[in-house]
Amino acid sequence: MGVPQVAIVGRPNVGKSSLLNWLAGARIAVVDDQPGVTRDRVLHLMRHEERFFELVDTGGMGHQDADKLTDHIEDQITQAIDSAAVILFVVDTQVGLTPMDQEIAKRLRYLKVPVIVLANKTDGPSYEAQAEEFHRLGHGRPIKVSAKNNVNRAVLLNNLVKLLPEFTPDEAPGAEPDMKLAIVGRPNTGKSTFVNTLAQAERMIVSEIPGTTRDSVDVRFELDGRAFVAIDTPGIRRTQTQQKYDLDFYGAHRSHRSVRRADVVLLFLDAEQKISKVDKQLCEYIALEYKPCVFVVNKWDKLAKSTQISKWVQYLRDQFPMMGYAPIAFITGQTGKNVKALLNHSQNLFKQARARVGTGELNRMLRDAVRAKQPEVHANRRPKIYYATQVGVEPPTIVLFCSQPSGISKTYQRYLLTKFRDNFPFSEVPIKLYLRRRESSDVRDEVDSQLPKPQELPKAE
Repeated sequence: MGVPQVAIVGRPNVGKSSLLNWLAGARIAVVDDQPGVTRDRVLHLMRHEERFFELVDTGGMGHQDADKLTDHIEDQITQAIDSAAVILFVVDTQVGLTPMDQEIAKRLRYLKVPVIVLANKTDGPSYEAQAEEFHRLGHGRPIKVSAKNNVNRAVLLNNLVKLLPEFTPDEAPGAEPDMKLAIVGRPNTGKSTFVNTLAQAERMIVSEIPGTTRDSVDVRFELDGRAFVAIDTPGIRRTQTQQKYDLDFYGAHRSHRSVRRADVVLLFLDAEQKISKVDKQLCEYIALEYKPCVFVVNKWDKLAKSTQISKWVQYLRDQFPMMGYAPIAFITGQTGKNVKALLNHSQNLFKQARARVGTGELNRMLRDAVRAKQPEVHANRRPKIYYATQVGVEPPTIVLFCSQPSGISKTYQRYLLTKFRDNFPFSEVPIKLYLRRRESSDVRDEVDSQLPKPQELPKAE
């Protein structure tokens, strides 16, 4: 299971961003009286009673954005709700129950995840009775909180962690679930032909006319006794800045949703076409969602005799430097050449994304990595790394506890991620890395405790 997400939703100006900052104990989200400040989702890792979860701040529901980004904001809210294990529905005690609150309550009523109503801005006893009014929303009695005056923070967090999915890291995995493959890319790269080859039937309309597939379609198939689902998606023809409110916009929206649903993403590329901005934007979205990905170079039969594979591999590495860990497959979807090998590799990525490493093993490797190369000096001090723990899978999520999180450079983080991939069974999938300051009550030893004394340390590189 991945780190559970807790979505903070509500109409504009009820204090969602203030609530996130209050719970996090830091200024994470921008707070302003102007509605519409929060547009994209804002994520922050939290720990309470040894449970980790991600708080997700969202834009105001029902807000009409002045910059014509209403659909984008709504899409971000939908993503947060779809991914949430628990929803915090924030309302404003001082304003009282509004028609928009009732509309939001209706939208949340049919979800399968628990919803906690937070009556924010309950700043004193005079507002207690007014807060009870939100019981009418149909999601139980509200928890009366005040981000401004620090009211009931512990009550909220205690109730919240009780509703998180049960966490059993040492439990043996059960039966392998079906693997969902999202097949994305520009039009006419052979996505539908590939799906037909998988299903061994003409399930999708295959045509030379770009844009034939107008919606995402699930196709179930079996390979070696295992069931899979292939999600064929519309081809994306335009970059995000070129998309209008037409089939291109909604096609991209459905492709993105398919990426979020998928366990593994196959990014289809035409061997006879150069990499485009659309390909790069798709790659960036896949990386942002931390999805395992295979670059699939289709129609390779047309270039196999004239082009070396090594040149195409280097070309892709240069074009997609942020996903240097992703494997590359060269196939001919129409004939089925290398298709089975691609599926087997995809299944391997699926397993990698669900791999879990013991804390002891993780910290032994971390100690060796710090011995070999220490963090650079920051503000005249070298940050100390205390220990690490894996808190989730899909993607593998590792929390690194240190003395100065801001002092661990991006370069050093990439160094550690490389070490994790080299030593653990998730070499070809994205890893989510969080840096956190060790709490004063935490007395666990630092991993570099066996290193030479500070005066004997080598100079920073």
